[in-house]
Amino acid sequence: MLFIVVRRVLKNLLAVLFVGALGIQIAGAQSASEPVKLALIEGLSGANANGGEAAYRNMVWAVERVNARPAVKSGSQSALQLNRYDSKGQTDEALSALRAAIDDGARFILQGNSSAIAAALIDAINKHNERDPARRVILLNYAAVDPALTNEKCSFWHFRFDAHAEMRMAALMESIRDDKHLKSVYLIGQDYSFGQAVLKEARKQLAVQRPDVQIAGEELHPLGRVKDFLPYANKIKASGAQAVVTGNFSNDLTLLIKAAKDVGFEGKFYTFYGNALGAPAAIGDAGIGKVVAVADWMPNVQSAGSEAFYKSFRERFPKPEDDYVHLRMHLMIEALSQAWEAAGKPGSAKDMVAVAGQLERAKVSLHGMGGSMRASDHQFQQGLVVGVMERAGSAGVKFDVEGSGYGFRVVKTLSAASAELPTTCKMARP
Repeated sequence: MLFIVVRRVLKNLLAVLFVGALGIQIAGAQSASEPVKLALIEGLSGANANGGEAAYRNMVWAVERVNARPAVKSGSQSALQLNRYDSKGQTDEALSALRAAIDDGARFILQGNSSAIAAALIDAINKHNERDPARRVILLNYAAVDPALTNEKCSFWHFRFDAHAEMRMAALMESIRDDKHLKSVYLIGQDYSFGQAVLKEARKQLAVQRPDVQIAGEELHPLGRVKDFLPYANKIKASGAQAVVTGNFSNDLTLLIKAAKDVGFEGKFYTFYGNALGAPAAIGDAGIGKVVAVADWMPNVQSAGSEAFYKSFRERFPKPEDDYVHLRMHLMIEALSQAWEAAGKPGSAKDMVAVAGQLERAKVSLHGMGGSMRASDHQFQQGLVVGVMERAGSAGVKFDVEGSGYGFRVVKTLSAASAELPTTCKMARP
């Protein structure tokens, strides 16, 4: 009898152990198939919501493209999962969203619209990663272009995929230098770290490249809070300036250009973001040959790969108002996917130090266009283009912007080597 009882106990114990082992295997399989969580922290409501939503659309399409690949469908490569968190364009909200995203299992934080928010996120992530190494995260920055973020404030956990303000200004200066009729400019920008950096760099580079150009006026205004730019536009016109240099984006740019048009200002606008978000439609015919913008890419870049890239985005998002494509964001997602897989076997627990190490060496391309990450400061190196607004259908303007009837003809192309600038970063590595 005792033997029978012992045998039954052992049998039950073996059954429990088998089920437990099976459960571990199932859990392991589930863990292996879990997607890599990406958290987009962006102003999706408020004054700059149009810029936040544009970023989200680009991320959606980039993630969809990665997830549609056979390697992902077969499970040999990790799928990506994009979640969005609304910062409302506020630093406190962005920091709350960061905590929520980490609690939700995010491994990568995606952010761009606001250098002030980016700086706060970098500081918070540095502290979090030191305090909680088991849940380290990496910040991927696609639009916060204050030069300090990859210079004196550089971080091992932060990677920037956009050209910073000094790089963009240097590209704009290529056109300003060629404009021999230009004798005076007005500098205007948003009153925070990025806007201040743009004006500082404009003064610096004008002194070197065009010392004959007078600065007729200089102005900083509150970020995202000005509803009526007519007083600013009147000051610009009264100054006698022949051109405006601005880093304004989103509604702050659109409303400024609208006001300038309303007061009859006929000068040029040298901009960082004048090629979209309502600006071309706002200024209309008055902007032909006068609105100049710099970007990492524009739809009218003359190559078959560029055209295929642009057409595929428009097929995914056919509404005219959704037409704002950022090549750099797609290269960023490509680099992320590449680095994640290179850091270890699919489905395995990833050491985020190893992932960051792979990102430092990232070299990516898409439709024949690409760039590479510079390990010394985590500043992505890529070509830049400068375009001037023209009517769609004119020479070099096959595609318009947001159904406005106006597009940008590429007038300057800088290679990655030509756009590269030195860094003062002293990278601290874990």
